[in-house]
Amino acid sequence: MSDPVPPNSDPIPLSQPDISDLERTYVSDVLYSTRLSFGPFLERFESQMAERCGTEHAIAVSSGTAALHCIVRALPLSAGDEVLTTPYSFVASSNALLFENVDPVFVDIDPATYNVDVGKLEQAITSRTRGILAVDVFGTPANWPALTDLAEKHDLVLIDDACEALGAGIQDRPIGTWGDAASFGFYPNKQITTGEGGCITTNDADLADLCRSLRNQGRATSTRMEHVRLGFNYRMSEMQAAVGCAQLERLDDLLERRSNAAEAYHEALASLSDVLHRPEAAPAGTRSWFVYVVRLPDDASSGDRDRLVQRLNDRGIGSAPYFPSIHLQPFYREQFGYETGRLPVTERVAERTLALPFFAGITHEQIDRVANVLSNELPDLLRD
Repeated sequence: MSDPVPPNSDPIPLSQPDISDLERTYVSDVLYSTRLSFGPFLERFESQMAERCGTEHAIAVSSGTAALHCIVRALPLSAGDEVLTTPYSFVASSNALLFENVDPVFVDIDPATYNVDVGKLEQAITSRTRGILAVDVFGTPANWPALTDLAEKHDLVLIDDACEALGAGIQDRPIGTWGDAASFGFYPNKQITTGEGGCITTNDADLADLCRSLRNQGRATSTRMEHVRLGFNYRMSEMQAAVGCAQLERLDDLLERRSNAAEAYHEALASLSDVLHRPEAAPAGTRSWFVYVVRLPDDASSGDRDRLVQRLNDRGIGSAPYFPSIHLQPFYREQFGYETGRLPVTERVAERTLALPFFAGITHEQIDRVANVLSNELPDLLRD
């Protein structure tokens, strides 16, 4: 059994947002104004996101899931269509398809990047396939040049779930400008946060206009109470946008600090490289560090991983399994009859990965403490 948390040691959270006086000032400006929704900060935030991602349009919404749902609704997809996607992601990436009765078809992943294996996509295409929804898992860009070629070859829509990848890029093109549209999420564990919130980026003016309508109850414009389609309450508040503006102004610093933290982890865990797979830089392009996820060796079990998570938590170190296989989630098993063994690479990876504490403000002392606990616990656990 693990020793308890050492005396005088504060718990290390799995994640935490980085909020400065700039965010507080901007939110205060909103509270002293008369505009709490659809105000100048929202316009400013959308302009900053479009500029950062290199797109003509950015549409801020209430969450990354809302962003992805709007994209799926806005594209020419119908009930019963199939969209190829990854089973190794946060469940929202495939849920957004089900919201529109579009069937997610899971394709196994590349164990090196954890992104969908582009080499396996083409053989999964059927007469019902209408699109590809790829995810930049943990901030590593998917193979967008190959995905673009495949989508064009088969006349498929192409969606980027970039909720974990703000600041990443490939071939000098920022993530957010690939495919028909991209979705971003700003939950407190992301590279930037608005508390809750999301954004759509696209160069398609018609899609952008439709998403603006969808986020606001299907209105023709934001000022007239004329509802021309079924829409949603997916608006981002002015206070959230104010936080987002400040965070975007600080983005380069936040990304650099997260990258430095990942490098410090890589060095601190070097002595465990034979029993712990450390994440690497993106094989092509620039990675944006969302989380720091390590993987136990193939001869370890999911039980070993879960025991390690528990031992870390017992020592006051935040840790969690990241990610479980979507197709083996209870709802997906019940709805589609998925069974273990369907996607072997994903299942092997998902049973052995765990996230360690990671955020822009993590200190070298905290990283060293995590590494020391892993060094003490992991060899004995794998020998048991």
